[in-house]
Amino acid sequence: MNNETVNTLLTYMGVAMAVSLLLGLLLLGWVAWQVKRIDVPEGADFSETLRHTPFTVVLMIDLLDFALDFLGAPIAWIILDRLGLKALRGVATVESLLPFTQFLPTMSIAWIGARIIKS
Repeated sequence: MNNETVNTLLTYMGVAMAVSLLLGLLLLGWVAWQVKRIDVPEGADFSETLRHTPFTVVLMIDLLDFALDFLGAPIAWIILDRLGLKALRGVATVESLLPFTQFLPTMSIAWIGARIIKS
């Protein structure tokens, strides 16, 4: 690849990350306003917690993870703790810290999988 291609690619990536950060922060504000605390049964596992979680929450986590890369891990931890989604904290944090997974909306995919596969 030549320098022009790399510069173009980095510009597109930066714009996508900035848009993702803006949308993630807007969703964070909306989630904080609409959902004060999610009522999850005590001792719920990861998939059961996902079934009680609105899609906007997991979408927000994925957007912030993409925008902030590994810096999204502590933010996701705090947000999920405040919402009462303790079963999701570890998975969201590990996923945020794994390199090259920011492009994948893993929490959204897991949310869809938890809805489809009800065990």
